[in-house]
Amino acid sequence: MPKIQSIIHYRVKPRWLMVKVVDENGQYGWGEATLEGHDLAVEGCLNEMIPRLIGREANEIENIWQTFWRHGFYRGGPVFMSAMSGIDIALWDLKGRNLKVPVYELLGGKVRTKVQVYCWIGGDRPSDVEAAAKKRIAQGLKCVKMNATEDTNWIDSPAVLDATVERLRQVKALGLDAGLDFHGRLHKGMAKQLAKALEPHRPLFIEEPLLCEHPEAINKLSEQTTIPIAFGERLFTRWDVKRFLEDASVDILQPDIAHAGGISETRRIASMAEAYDVAIAPHCPLGPVAFAASVQIGLATPNFSILEMSLGMHYNTEAGDIDLLTYLKNPEVFDIEDGYVKAPSGYGLGIEIDEELVRKMSKETEPWQCKAFHGPDGSVREW
Repeated sequence: MPKIQSIIHYRVKPRWLMVKVVDENGQYGWGEATLEGHDLAVEGCLNEMIPRLIGREANEIENIWQTFWRHGFYRGGPVFMSAMSGIDIALWDLKGRNLKVPVYELLGGKVRTKVQVYCWIGGDRPSDVEAAAKKRIAQGLKCVKMNATEDTNWIDSPAVLDATVERLRQVKALGLDAGLDFHGRLHKGMAKQLAKALEPHRPLFIEEPLLCEHPEAINKLSEQTTIPIAFGERLFTRWDVKRFLEDASVDILQPDIAHAGGISETRRIASMAEAYDVAIAPHCPLGPVAFAASVQIGLATPNFSILEMSLGMHYNTEAGDIDLLTYLKNPEVFDIEDGYVKAPSGYGLGIEIDEELVRKMSKETEPWQCKAFHGPDGSVREW
């Protein structure tokens, strides 16, 4: 069996962290360890892991995963799990390339031939929201996920609540289904009113209506509304999601494959969720490797619902517009047809990274800093 010879990571624009694992035969696999705003912390964790990985059997993915989980003693959390994700995804890609099969074949084979996708839309003014929605329709999408308010306003008054309802009504009038993303920007008192006001307009889901730090409040809200409740981007292991499954407070889990331990742990989370009749809609406003890995999960997961995609997302840099297609030699693999991306046929993740561009970008990419938002009173607010 081939042994791991080298591992290198690249920080690239706009805010992504790619990992390349090479075996002793020169074969390689790509992973993604992106944790937005925390590049240096994840890179430090990767640098600690790499010496322990050199010389390991590259095919023994589960053995490697368990070694770092158990022998690290301190485990879990976004930084450690994102570093684990980068390594894990790269090892699955490498194994698929060595065995000359797509990753979904290693996961038991396809249960579907294509995955439904959606993209994010935002905008403060109604005209901005409408323009963004029409752009997504032109790209072939049937569903979107939308910022529930202007910028990152708290939903702290009836007027803001009414504006949220109007944003959803406006997008649905164009023929799109839409999920609403809140990032926990309201408290439970307003959340109760919000859910009731939104019910007649039937959103796909309400995402992070409350922060996961308040499981008792999420559980109560879930009993008060018929709207599916979604969250999971800030949960990183099967142990993190367990209590929400057990108390039936989540309808759609959204693990992020670049934060939640890679393909290995995301697969386990999905299997747990299936036993509770909970759908999986992977969170993925990230780069091409994370998206490709999420596609592989979607193809092989019975309770998969829909996948987020950062196509043409709001990334404008001095280098020009950058999205997940920028770093691919075969961008056609992510073509959207009638709201779906077809199963790739290539080995491993099915993508070919433009490593020359990755290397070039990595030399000029500074760490991406977390955004800062404040209310009119100067208080610190959620993204």
